Amino acid sequence: MGFHPTAFRVATFQNGKVMLQAIVLVIENEPIISMAVTEDLLSEGASVAEASNAHEALAILESGEKITAIFSDIDMPGSIDGLQLPWIVRERWPPLHLFLTSGHKRPKVDELPEKACFIPKPNSHKAVIGALRTTLETG
Repeated sequence: MGFHPTAFRVATFQNGKVMLQAIVLVIENEPIISMAVTEDLLSEGASVAEASNAHEALAILESGEKITAIFSDIDMPGSIDGLQLPWIVRERWPPLHLFLTSGHKRPKVDELPEKACFIPKPNSHKAVIGALRTTLETG
């Protein structure tokens, strides 16, 4: 397809801290968790788009929004769950970085697309930002 996300990189400094330069789509149906992850990402310089289910997330991606990474809960309502969504995303938007999370289920390796990163809940700021930074540094 014609979707080419902006390069996912670390470049800007603020108060001596390297800021993330990425647009992350946070897909989480629990408002408090979504807010916490969003605040963590914003505090590190990332831009954030939010969706509460897979259908909203796909609509954002289909709109042409220049998303560079997805942070998605596996446990979500709707006809497309958080284990189906990353496969759809990988097929339609292969360059996107995928970060998946759950407090209820730890997916098997073959349940996740190639290069998808699983971060168990509860998420710490350090775990989420560390995974993003590692991905930025290794491509």
